[in-house]
Amino acid sequence: MSEVPQPPVHVRTAFGATEEPELLDASPLWRCGPIAFRPVADPVESAWVAQVLATLEVPRLRIGRPLRSTDGRWVIGGWSAFRFIDGRPEPRHDEVIAASLRLHEATALLERPRFLNGRGDMYSVADRAAWGEEQPELDAEKGGRLFELLAASRRDVALRPQIVHGEGFGTVLFSGDADPGIVELTPYWRPPEWAAAVAAVDALSWGGADPGILERWAHLPEWPQALLRALLFRLAVNAMHPHATPDSLRGLENSAHEIGKLL
Repeated sequence: MSEVPQPPVHVRTAFGATEEPELLDASPLWRCGPIAFRPVADPVESAWVAQVLATLEVPRLRIGRPLRSTDGRWVIGGWSAFRFIDGRPEPRHDEVIAASLRLHEATALLERPRFLNGRGDMYSVADRAAWGEEQPELDAEKGGRLFELLAASRRDVALRPQIVHGEGFGTVLFSGDADPGIVELTPYWRPPEWAAAVAAVDALSWGGADPGILERWAHLPEWPQALLRALLFRLAVNAMHPHATPDSLRGLENSAHEIGKLL
């Protein structure tokens, strides 16, 4: 296994970290005492996320607040920093969805950032494909065939798009009886029901959740269609991902079977 690069000394110094870096379980995150670091792929997006999380207040949710460097920047040398909070992902799937909905009540009034317009990464392409806004080439053997079959069941929905965190599964942190915590936000301009559905599909596909998780959140508006688009999103990612495995597709096929009962 290749070594995970750690934040350089000048980056740690710029954010006021004085302790030696320790690789966290959620690599490639590093902790230096009360400060944690993560590598940044898009400085513009990361700076926007940091500004949002620095002041966002969400009931019953702990937030690892982003930190500015000594010269006021959110990103230095390809790294961002935030206050370390205790916790790790746990299979508390319904609590993840509940935390997602609380988070999105708080983000409902945020304006759509311009950087979303030109985002061309695999996940953004898969998101647009799931909503019928783009038609990328999908590997039939890795999920593309099932995508095409299920896409025919899409119907128009009357859901309001807003800023949502599209990767709730595996990023909500738990520490005993403390409130759930988050240290990141992967922004999409989609309805909060879709973000909740993505967490449900992920939990059912790969997290060991019981199929009842779909029924427990069926009171959410347009839930079957939100689940369908969440499943299409993950199928498109799987079909394009260079490291997709038969197991990852098998999990999505199982979710497709359960979601099909609701359509």
